Amino acid sequence: QVQLVESGGGLVQAGGSLRVSCVASGRTFSSYAMGWFRQPPGKEREFVAAINWSGGRTYYSDSVKGRFTISRGNAKNTVYLQMNSLKPEDTAIYYCAATQRRYGLEVREYDYWGQGTQVTVSS
Repeated sequence: QVQLVESGGGLVQAGGSLRVSCVASGRTFSSYAMGWFRQPPGKEREFVAAINWSGGRTYYSDSVKGRFTISRGNAKNTVYLQMNSLKPEDTAIYYCAATQRRYGLEVREYDYWGQGTQVTVSS
């Protein structure tokens, strides 16, 4: 079992930056690939970024590529999402997730989810 807790969400103006974090419980964090997803108001949850167990491979959706960076610190059981050049369309609840696969790009590929953190980008 893995428990995930996100933090760092908030309100930011368009063009600004924000970093969200996700802390995992348990001593096997480094064996999981991690992902960030988001759910805009009235829409389905969508893939944002993923990182493999070592941090050596990362994956991004086209909508955030070049603006967002996913990273992890296995010693701190934490995964991060640095978000730069934020746009109003980035407004969503951001969720972190863990999978025992090598990586995952879809909701169905993840086994554990956090409760989410709200990110609001004003225009």
